[in-house]
Amino acid sequence: MPMPSSILIGLGANIPSEEYGPPKKTLEAALNSFVRVGIQIKNQSRWYSSLPMPKSDQPSYMNSVVEVKTQLSPYDLLNVLLDIEIKFGRKRSVVNAAREIDLDLLAYGDLINEESRLHIPHPRIAERAFVLMPICDINPGWRHPKTGKSAQEMVIDINHSHESSSCFVVS
Repeated sequence: MPMPSSILIGLGANIPSEEYGPPKKTLEAALNSFVRVGIQIKNQSRWYSSLPMPKSDQPSYMNSVVEVKTQLSPYDLLNVLLDIEIKFGRKRSVVNAAREIDLDLLAYGDLINEESRLHIPHPRIAERAFVLMPICDINPGWRHPKTGKSAQEMVIDINHSHESSSCFVVS
């Protein structure tokens, strides 16, 4: 399988993990583990703080996006990300629950896959400033394989809906 042009992984967390502590430290430790499982980080966005979606009384999230290189297939990459989540404390309970770590396969080159287990590109990518703003940091010209819109165009769309005000750069 030829290596896709742009593989994007979203990172998020809003509660501390037992082993690594605050969300940002947990996510940084998870990123450090990528190389051991065949994932090379090409570029990383700044860190962002965002309110939970949907809105709730949960703590704010720490978010970032990385662009990576890997020989792993999309399904193998998804399985590796799920394994990393478990290793770093993720406990799946209810939908939209607070979490120690969340790793989302956002895009895998131009691949469009809408099978129940693996949706690429991520089905809600165009609605989430906490994903699109970090993508703009590292690859502003990235285009959604299905809609053809660039990350920058989607951020503008979100700005017009006033949803981006809940996402702030922290470092």
